[in-house]
Amino acid sequence: MSSDTIRPVSPQIRATPRALLLDLDGVLLDTRPVMEEAWKQVQKTHSLDIPFTAYERQLGREFSDIMQRLGVIDIDAARQTYETASVAAAHLAHEFPCVAEVLHAFVAADWRLGVVTSKHLDRAAPLLARLGCPFAAVRTPAGVGRAKPAPDPILLALVDLGVDPAAAVYVGDMAVDQEAAARAGVSYVHACWGYGQPTAPTPKVAESPQALLQLLHHARSSEPYVQGSLV
Repeated sequence: MSSDTIRPVSPQIRATPRALLLDLDGVLLDTRPVMEEAWKQVQKTHSLDIPFTAYERQLGREFSDIMQRLGVIDIDAARQTYETASVAAAHLAHEFPCVAEVLHAFVAADWRLGVVTSKHLDRAAPLLARLGCPFAAVRTPAGVGRAKPAPDPILLALVDLGVDPAAAVYVGDMAVDQEAAARAGVSYVHACWGYGQPTAPTPKVAESPQALLQLLHHARSSEPYVQGSLV
């Protein structure tokens, strides 16, 4: 067996279930080409001279929030253009290496998987389907509550999964992800393969999906024994 083979995390007998929540853009899938193409169409259709780099700095926030921050007036029209162009360019998105294998390893270790994204469900669902992973919860701005960086979608996903915040980890790649996790009382791991940089206080980081697996396996295996453990 090669050293690069993904090995399942060995499950431990414990009463408390664990949850792994993940952002979509920049963590599960590289959707930057899709977003850049969609933003070009917004620029063209609505005569905007706002560069994609300005849009990219706000990634992780809900689209309306980004538009307000960029000073766009007709947000609804821009959204319609962006969403239509995103669907047309969805084929440009691709999975980060080994993401699906790593997710299946977590499932084999009895982690409950969920997705918390600022992408609306009609665009997120087809992308998530590509991974073929059993996500037990998906929270988007289309549901109840406030969008990131508010803690609402993370906490609602944990309600869906039946997991306490103290037993959960959120993996993101933007400052709003880190802020949302902190406000939800959930441990945060920064995905260094994504689009943004971690902010203070310095969080745990993973250089790759495989490194995420190793990081959380080490953290779990180093926990003290619990009442009734058969380890």
